Formats: sequence, structure tokens, C-alpha cells
Amino acid sequence: MPRLTINTPVGLLTIVEKGCAIKKICWSTSQKNEKTKLLLRAKKELENYFEGKLTRFTVPINPYGTSFQRKVWNSMAEIPFGKTATYGQIASTLHTSPRAVGNACSKNPLPIIIPCHRVIGGNGALNGYTGGKGIKTKLFLINHENNS
Repeated sequence: MPRLTINTPVGLLTIVEKGCAIKKICWSTSQKNEKTKLLLRAKKELENYFEGKLTRFTVPINPYGTSFQRKVWNSMAEIPFGKTATYGQIASTLHTSPRAVGNACSKNPLPIIIPCHRVIGGNGALNGYTGGKGIKTKLFLINHENNS
């Protein structure tokens, strides 16, 4: 699968392409530089996001997950830029538990594009983020969106 690593304010991110869609984004320590048209488009969208010029991603994605995980990820993708939703709010719309939503969030293969950083605890706590430097990364992304 073609991969491209980019430097971002939250660290090195490797974008993985499969077929005609972005399959995965992960924090990385190794540089990969396969420059397909789709990977370069995803790179540009991520750069625009971090520059405050993009509030919704349009690059095609195809994350691998269970049907339930995909429902949660679709709900997360609907959280507007600069806004947050609680695990409980998402759980309520999907008729499930906040813990089940948290589990699906933790399996999100496309952080930032599928904005799991916008999901917070019922008491407003910034918990449950494992990408990058954990809660520090989640706080950075939320602040970035609120200040863009």
C-alpha cells in the first residue's frame, strides 16, 4: 500500500492509501515518500487543516472496521469543526453505551480526518485520546479549531 509521511504540528503522520481511498493515518517515526495523486491530495488537505484553511475533509476515505465502528465514525465525522460532542451524546443517537462509543473511537484509523478529538467526556473532560501525545494532542487540535 502506498504511504506518505508528512510533518505536522502534532508530529509525523503517515497517510496510507489502498485502492481509491485513504485507509489509515498513523503517527510515525519513519519517513515514507510515495507520492500518488491521492496521497498528495490528502497531504494538501491536512496542511490546509493545520493552516486553518480547511474545516471539512473531502479526500475519499475507506476505513476498515466493524459496521458498529463505522456508524460511530460516521457520527464523529458529523461533529462540526470547532465543536465537540460527548461520548454520551453519540451513544444516545446510536442507541448504545458511551463505553461502546469510546471503544470505537479508540479504533479510529483516520484521526483528524475522522475527528475523534472532538469527542469529550460527559463532564467536559478531555479523556480517551491515544493519538500522538495523547491528551496534549487532543487539546492542541481542539484549541487549533477554536482559534481558526
